[in-house]
Amino acid sequence: MTTPLTPPPATADARPADVGFWQAFRFWLKLGFISFGGPAGQIAIMHQELVERRRWISERRFLHALNYCMVLPGPEAQQLATYIGWLMHRTWGGIVAGGLFVLPSLFILIGLSWVYIAFGDMPLVAGLFYGIKPAVTAIVVQAAHRIGSRALKNNVLWAIAAASFVAIFAANVPFPAIVAAAAAIGYVGGRIAPDKFKAGGGHGKADKSFGPALIDDDTPTPEHALFAWGKLLRAALVGSLLWLVPMALLAAHYGWAHTLTQMGWFFTKAALLTFGGAYAVLPYVYQGAVGGYGWLTPTQMIDGLALGETTPGPLIMVVTFVGFVGGYQSAEMRALFGPDGLFLAGALAATLVTWFTFLPSFVFILMGGPFIETTHNDLKFTAPLTAITAAVVGVILNLALFFGYHVLWPQGFAGSFEWVSALIALGAAIALFRFKANVIQVIAGCALLGFLLKTFIL
Repeated sequence: MTTPLTPPPATADARPADVGFWQAFRFWLKLGFISFGGPAGQIAIMHQELVERRRWISERRFLHALNYCMVLPGPEAQQLATYIGWLMHRTWGGIVAGGLFVLPSLFILIGLSWVYIAFGDMPLVAGLFYGIKPAVTAIVVQAAHRIGSRALKNNVLWAIAAASFVAIFAANVPFPAIVAAAAAIGYVGGRIAPDKFKAGGGHGKADKSFGPALIDDDTPTPEHALFAWGKLLRAALVGSLLWLVPMALLAAHYGWAHTLTQMGWFFTKAALLTFGGAYAVLPYVYQGAVGGYGWLTPTQMIDGLALGETTPGPLIMVVTFVGFVGGYQSAEMRALFGPDGLFLAGALAATLVTWFTFLPSFVFILMGGPFIETTHNDLKFTAPLTAITAAVVGVILNLALFFGYHVLWPQGFAGSFEWVSALIALGAAIALFRFKANVIQVIAGCALLGFLLKTFIL
């Protein structure tokens, strides 16, 4: 549970007042600074604030948008913010919501990356990370519980989630294959057992009313969100130009083999492979950035992942760290900026990498959003997406086990058990589940505890 950002509406049965662009701007800005806990935690924050407290959008419309974002490559929480911002305030609303979800993390990571690479080893940070990693494990477990309790409303959806978990955990089935199988099951299931594949499973919280919402279940789709081929082609054209122009300028000015050009090309491909969240694409980024291009060392990549876990925003923001370190250490960038301009070299590379990584997410929402809005009451479209959401629950549970294994047995099962980390994770879980502490409080408390333990005891 997060600390409320605004008081709730005056009465539970009154429709909320219309939300102005700048009122929404202030919320999206705050969200950019508090969006810890990975995609599931970030989605939980948005659900609590936008569905339960502010009632800007209904439960069913929120889940329908979420189902679409789950299908797309890219960070689903950032795409969900973009979708809701676009639905409320047109294209600029989507750009602001999605951009502010990323910008705070971009600036924070540029600063942290500079401290990391310029000042070497930092015992302070090592101690903080010692406490944060078990906390992140507990946060992912809580996220799996929250998303699962919303999405798994009947035995069929539970079975899909269980099969998804077994497929990815035991059989190492690629996430796109899991998505495709779940969509096929949902398509067929929506025809032969439609009640099992209604949004939210047809029961429980998806049908629970938090009071009238600004964008309610029966609110007509606004004109700007109606599907039209002209809108689709315009969004595709603008998105293509926003990618092609900077890419062409880099290639023309620096050459195709230059570090900046190759970063733009590599992270464009990475963005299109990010099915299932950041952890699905991290092996690809690791192989390319470390083994293929040599932009940073394996140790630096691991440290960058830890930084990405402990800053707000999508975890895929670790690419900002990769870009900064790669640009800072590149001989080509050193020749371009000189020895006194290494910070600018790193910051430029980090910004460029972030642009090419997140641009497709905006294009997907602005192109596909109108089509999705016209289908939110059409079961033949919603049933596959409902099944996909159930499958993603199994994938998140697998991620929780992945975290737990690497935190509690850092040298593998043959090594020693990290009982101190286990106690920190247990304490974080109790704070989250029992006392409903918010993510920021848990991360801060565990980071301080880890620092004290590393400095004075361990």
